[in-house]
This record gives sequence, C-alpha cells and structure tokens, in this order.
Amino acid sequence: MKIGIASDTRDNLDLAEKASEFFESEVEKVVHCGDMVAPFTAEIFDGDYDFYAVRGNNDGEWNLKSTIEEFGEFENNILELEFGGLSVAVYHGTEEKIVEGLVQKDYDYVFRGHTHVRKLEEHGRTVELNPGGIRLLGQDEVFSVAVVDTEVEEIEFHEIE
Repeated sequence: MKIGIASDTRDNLDLAEKASEFFESEVEKVVHCGDMVAPFTAEIFDGDYDFYAVRGNNDGEWNLKSTIEEFGEFENNILELEFGGLSVAVYHGTEEKIVEGLVQKDYDYVFRGHTHVRKLEEHGRTVELNPGGIRLLGQDEVFSVAVVDTEVEEIEFHEIE
C-alpha cells in the first residue's frame, strides 16, 4: 500500500490541488499533518483515496472538522492509524516535547508537520517523517509531499511546483 503525506498547505489552493492530483495517481491513502487552514482547501483533498487529517496551529475555521468528516477522518490533536500492520501516529508538531514522546513510543512511523522543512529521521524502530510545507519567508525548500510504500517500507519525497 502507498500512503501520501502532506502538511502545511496553508490555503495555497494551487499547490494543494497539484498535491491532490499527484496523490490521485500514486496512493491509496492520504494523511495531512495539519495547517490546511480553511474548509475550501480541505475539500481539494476529497479525492479517490482515503483521507486522514489532524488539526494544525493555523487551522482555526470552525467548519474544518465537519467538512473533512464528510469524506475523511479528522482528529483535533493526535491521530493513531494502522496501515498494513504498521502503526502510525499523526500530529501537527506544534510542541516538540510531544513529538519527542511519540517517537519514543512503539509506533513504526510518526508523521508530523509544522516546521515546513522535510525531515526523515530514525529513532530506534520509529521513523519520524515531515513532508515539508509551503515555502516560508527565508526558506529555500520548495513544497513537497512524501509517499510511504508500506510493502517495501520505502519513503520518497516529491517536489510539487
């Protein structure tokens, strides 16, 4: 199974649309690690895949949760998932102490966002994965998403421009 991971799209409709189109042809499930911001951005991810999302620190729209729950699953803080026998924790990443605690638990993967910087780091048996986010002022990194292939446990980053 292939899982797409995105984060911090921040109402950039063009990049969110391109990410969703990429996922349509590549993955069966998509996880968004927060900071979509508004329901109209979330609706872009109502695609031909299962969708899961967590709230980010910029997701203040009251209707975001109900909008996502029309086509996917939404959690206000930490979402625990299982894909093909692999355990996954999803958290936006606002509090680094919480991220540190999650990677020390018995998860196979911790998907997170918040920093807008790609990260792939092993902590014992747990892999911490941040797909990146839209470019912030002073950053060189372009928007990217990640794809996890659970059958071979490989991860690839894909730049979306």
